[in-house]
This record gives sequence, structure tokens and C-alpha cells, in this order.
Amino acid sequence: MTERKRLMRLAPIIVVALALAIGYWVGQVRDDGLGAQGVSPTKARDRDYYVPNSEDLARDEMRVIACGTGMPTPRPAQAAACFLVELGNGDKFIFDMGEGSLERLWALEIPPAYLDKVFIGHLHGDHFGDLGAMFVAGALGGRHGPLRIWGPSGQVPELGTAYAVQMMENMFTWDVAGRIGQTDTRGFHTEVTEFDYKGENQIVYQENGVTIRAWPAIHAIDGAVSYGLEWNGLKFVFGSDTYPNTWFNEYARDADLAVHECFITVPDLVSKWRATPEAALQAGTQIHTAPEAFGKVMNEIRPRMAVAYHFFKDFDTTPGILERIRSTYDGPLSLAEDLMVWNVTKDEIRVRMALVEEHVWNAPMADPALPPDPSEMVPFAEERTGGVVPGYSDFIFNGRWEGVDDALREIYREASDALGREFPYPERNQ
Repeated sequence: MTERKRLMRLAPIIVVALALAIGYWVGQVRDDGLGAQGVSPTKARDRDYYVPNSEDLARDEMRVIACGTGMPTPRPAQAAACFLVELGNGDKFIFDMGEGSLERLWALEIPPAYLDKVFIGHLHGDHFGDLGAMFVAGALGGRHGPLRIWGPSGQVPELGTAYAVQMMENMFTWDVAGRIGQTDTRGFHTEVTEFDYKGENQIVYQENGVTIRAWPAIHAIDGAVSYGLEWNGLKFVFGSDTYPNTWFNEYARDADLAVHECFITVPDLVSKWRATPEAALQAGTQIHTAPEAFGKVMNEIRPRMAVAYHFFKDFDTTPGILERIRSTYDGPLSLAEDLMVWNVTKDEIRVRMALVEEHVWNAPMADPALPPDPSEMVPFAEERTGGVVPGYSDFIFNGRWEGVDDALREIYREASDALGREFPYPERNQ
């Protein structure tokens, strides 16, 4: 048999073998997650959005999440000012806590024990109005230490952060009194660090390789500040509210992410906010930073990414803001909205939106809760209520309807059986 005839006989076998080999290879590729077009019908793909509790934070990475970007009046779409900074060393810092922002923070599913450091830029309600909600919810949710708060002094003590926080705690006296001896109350305390608002680039926090500095801001009256956080060669700057100023221009330089207010345009303040022209001009250009002025600030400091916030970001307001910013600044820019996320490394800044669960429950506790301790009631009474131990008077207690007693006793028996230890039913005012 000639060589030619032998090859002709082998040809079908060779074709089949090649087909099987190609099929096997394609199958292997598909088993590795790729379809015919390189897209698997079963394997997960990279997301272009952020889902809380789904991504590790690299040891050299900073993640910043906008938890409030709106204006002084409430709206469901945008909470008031709040930015969360998460670092690869495990630290987390909150800058401002305006009304509505706590819902965004809770939607990120972070154990409340890690959300214990709050830096306040100034004491307008849209920048610290949710601090009281954080004080209560954090303590109930698993923050078993004090809520730590940093903020500026004022021209007089009554205009400073320490006074504001003390008055906040006073406001919650009934709230805390109703929980003493009935739940774990270790978190119902604050620790305030008030610093001189006139300090220029002063260090106000330095722990675990993180340095946070503050410098004066110009907003409404004396007593506003801006912040800069430095860690691992990265720099985050938060202006809070401020008129453009020389301190920011000097100390915000070299920022990787520079967050600065950019208020709504004056025409929109008149037409949509319904301000008088006089009030719109004053608020929009003298108390806050106009978009054109924001652009000039960013053009001066040249951050890796400029972040504009503090305006209602609607389809008919955003184009005017962007156009005015671009008249004075041509660099990298984010127009912030709630749940916008920036992942910052030395190599890149990735900008996405977060998708969150609106029906979120409390995140896991970082350390276990303790059972209620009734012995706490007397010290609390001596310190906060003139010696009167909180509880029910006979008048209120005797109004209880005993018709539910048998049903409630059954719940206690059920818990005792399920957990293998006795839970005695409260027989009197306990």
C-alpha cells in the first residue's frame, strides 16, 4: 500500500480525533467559565457596582462611600452630609453625620462596633443631625464602647462640639433611662475630643498608622473646620462646608480624593429652592461654594479625583453644575450622590455605585452582648436623675392587663426549654 493510500484511509480517523480534541478543549474552556463568546452562562462575572459585604478590602486600599450628599432640607433620594472612609488596616472613619445618613451607613452591613469614630466639620444639623440616632442605634446594635467624636471648639463653649454632644446626651436621658437594667448599655456613652478651630493643619487623631489633621474653614460663623486623612501614602480630604479659603488650598494639595462642597446654582436656588435672589446670592456664593468657585479650588490643588457634593443631583440641576465647574476646572471629577463608592489605591481610583438591601437587619456583632444588669440603675439615677431610679410607678404598673400573662409565661418556658436554662418570669416591677 502506497503512502498516499495509507493517509487517505487514516484521514477520517484523524478528522474525528481532531474534532474530539477540539471539543474536549472547548469543553474545558467552558468548564472554566467561558462560553463560545467568552461569557459563561453559569459563572459569576466582574461587577461594575459595589455590593456591601461582598469584596475584601486590600491591605493597601482605601474605600470611600458617600452616605449623604444632599442639602439642608430632607429628601429620600439624598441624605445630608456624610462620608465613610474604610482602610485596609481595618479602621473606619465617619466624616459628618447629617440627617438621614445613618440609614445609608446601616445598609452597608458593617458591625456597629467598627463605626465608633465620627469627625464633625461644623454643627449645622445637616452635618451632625444623625449623631443622636447613631448614639442610640450603635449602642443597641453592638457598639459596646463609647461613641468617639471629634469636632471643633467655638468662639464660646456653648458654640463648641463638647457642649453640643452633652446637650444631645441630655436630650436622650429618658431614652437611656428606659434601657438601663434591661439591655446591654455599655455603648450609651460618648468620648469627645474638642480641638481649637483655629489650629492650622493640626493633628487631631493619630493611631494605627493613620493621621488626621484639621484646619479652619469659613462657613456661617467661626467654628467650622476641614479635615485631611493620611494613611499608607494615600490622602483623603473632606472640606465639610466652607467658602474657598487659603488653608484648604495649602493643606489639601496632593490629595488622592478631595471632597469639597459645591452648592446648587444661584438660578436653581431661586427657581427650585424658592429663595429670594438676595438669599440665593448670599447662600450660593458667600456661605457655600458656587460650582465655578469649586472648579477654581480644584484647579488650584489638582487632586487625583475631585468630588463635588452638597447639591440635589437631579436631571435638570446637574448639567448646569457640571457646565459651571468645567468653566474653571478640567481635571478628574465625580459629581457625588448617595452610595457612590471610590476604591483608592496608588495605581488607580475606581468609581462605582453601591447596591444595598433596603430591608437590611442589624449587622453581626463584633463582640458578644452581655445580659441586662439591673445594678446599673442606681449609679445612673445618682448621676442623671437626681437619685430617682427609673422604672414603673405603682400607678403605671397596676395598669398592666393580666389577660396576657399566661401567653407570656409560655414564651419564658419555651426559651428555658430551648436553651437549657431557667428564665424566671418577672413577677413584679423589674
